[in-house]
Amino acid sequence: MMSGRATLGRSWLGLAARGPNGPTGPGIRLAIGSLGEFTPCSSASPSGFKISIESCGCLWGSSPFNPGNGFPGRLLLWAGQSHRLLSASTRTFAPEEPSSSGPSGKMVRVDTPTKSSITYDRNFITTTRALRDFMLKPSDLKSLRVTTRRSPNEVDPPLSVYWRKDVEAKAREVWGSMEAVDIAREKRELQDMQREQFNSLIKRFAVRRRQKRLLQRENWPVRPLRLDPEPGLQGSSGKVVLAAIGINSINCVCKFGAWLYTGSHALFSEAVHSLADTLNQVILAYGIHKSIKKPNEDHPYGYSNMQYVSSLISGVGIFFLGSGLSVYHGIAGLLQPHEMESIHIGLAVLGASFLSENITLGLAIRSIRESASAQGMGLFEYVVGGYDPCVNVVLLEDMAAVLGVVIAGSAMGLSFYTGIHIPDAVGSIMIGGLLATVAGFMVHTNTNALVGRSIPEDKLRLINKELEGDIMVRQVQDVKGIDMGNGIVRYKAELDIDGRELAKYYLQKNDLPKMLLEVQAIKSENDLNLFILRHGENIVDCLGEQVDRIEKQLKAKHPEVKHVDLEVL
Repeated sequence: MMSGRATLGRSWLGLAARGPNGPTGPGIRLAIGSLGEFTPCSSASPSGFKISIESCGCLWGSSPFNPGNGFPGRLLLWAGQSHRLLSASTRTFAPEEPSSSGPSGKMVRVDTPTKSSITYDRNFITTTRALRDFMLKPSDLKSLRVTTRRSPNEVDPPLSVYWRKDVEAKAREVWGSMEAVDIAREKRELQDMQREQFNSLIKRFAVRRRQKRLLQRENWPVRPLRLDPEPGLQGSSGKVVLAAIGINSINCVCKFGAWLYTGSHALFSEAVHSLADTLNQVILAYGIHKSIKKPNEDHPYGYSNMQYVSSLISGVGIFFLGSGLSVYHGIAGLLQPHEMESIHIGLAVLGASFLSENITLGLAIRSIRESASAQGMGLFEYVVGGYDPCVNVVLLEDMAAVLGVVIAGSAMGLSFYTGIHIPDAVGSIMIGGLLATVAGFMVHTNTNALVGRSIPEDKLRLINKELEGDIMVRQVQDVKGIDMGNGIVRYKAELDIDGRELAKYYLQKNDLPKMLLEVQAIKSENDLNLFILRHGENIVDCLGEQVDRIEKQLKAKHPEVKHVDLEVL
């Protein structure tokens, strides 16, 4: 028999081997474990040992196996000349009953949490969640076990919570299966969304379509994480904005020249419109460039929201500069008529502008369609959600520009051929109203993003479910998932840690026979204080270790979650 223990950083390597003789035949040829221990049970009984393995590779005879997929039957480790027989699994390690020919001895069974440990058996759930998530009534909860836990709000009284497994069993009893519960909950959520949006047929249609897509999709929509190989102005959004700046600058110069030549109020509104678009897109370009700046001490969460700031400024600029001047000039045209000259030049400029605006509009639509398709979303849903604010601004401005050119050309033609100045002035006012509508939409969507818009509820529920499935977590409280822009999510929650599982994990990391000797050596209160202080400090270290593990797993599974704040309840 040979035994040994070696350290590699934070990993343990345990080896065990035995000759071919034994009651079970050839026995184990080689066993290798990582993140575990391989130590004698006690100095008095060197023939027995404890081995704890979180993940291992092993050869049973000549057949390799992976314990992450489960052991084939039981893995038997042969140890010592006394023929003691040990059983092992990926989570537990404990001796079988000692053979009649071997010495007696006891070992403690300990469970160690692994990355694949997902269980809800010891989870708690609040009354609100029991009613909402499992479609139960208050009367259904009366027969269930109830206990109290600390509230995440220090001023509130303790929360009454139920065992999750009891609530699930009750839901199965009431609904027949958990699948029926899920279907009923989805129908209720869809009805609630439709009820809230009943005043708007467009919103009602969009909500129904979006909700159905969410219920069928595995990758829930968060503003997409920017993975462009060339971010900033070299990325797809930056190229669209730069192209729009160039085209709108040319249109602006041409329209102002045509206005000076013709004196058309509608053409003046279009010139102001192009000027506002050019200035706003310069602001957008600055926002895109600034948004990729790395976090620093003054801005620890980075500058990802600069795109929304620049888009908001653009919206305000369109409202006051574009819409305000257009409406003012239109009203002035009604009060002080002005005869138009050389309308053909103005119409030619508008025609050229119509073609150029359609080019940038096509670029913006193509960019948004590609991004929306990558996220499994529709174009309308992507625009309304504000997932790419800078390209959204270009899209909306160009749509308004194309429609504005049509309005301006129609107004100029009517005024020229009828000899009445009113259509031209009214056209200017209509263009101003169009710009005000676009500006209002931009301000609304970007304001929602800047004030800390929550990620979709289904995405948040998925993350919470994964956390509650961890063996160390009993329940998750006070959850906040904030979309910070550029696909970056900040997640904050308070965790109710299962103290029993944490204690098991701490025991697994320690030499229990040695701890037993320490307990037996306690003769005074001072000895007891030292014992509790030492192990209490170590348990707190284990708690921090487990919280770090949970955070790393969360970030690995959800790359968009860049900032995780987990607090112990």
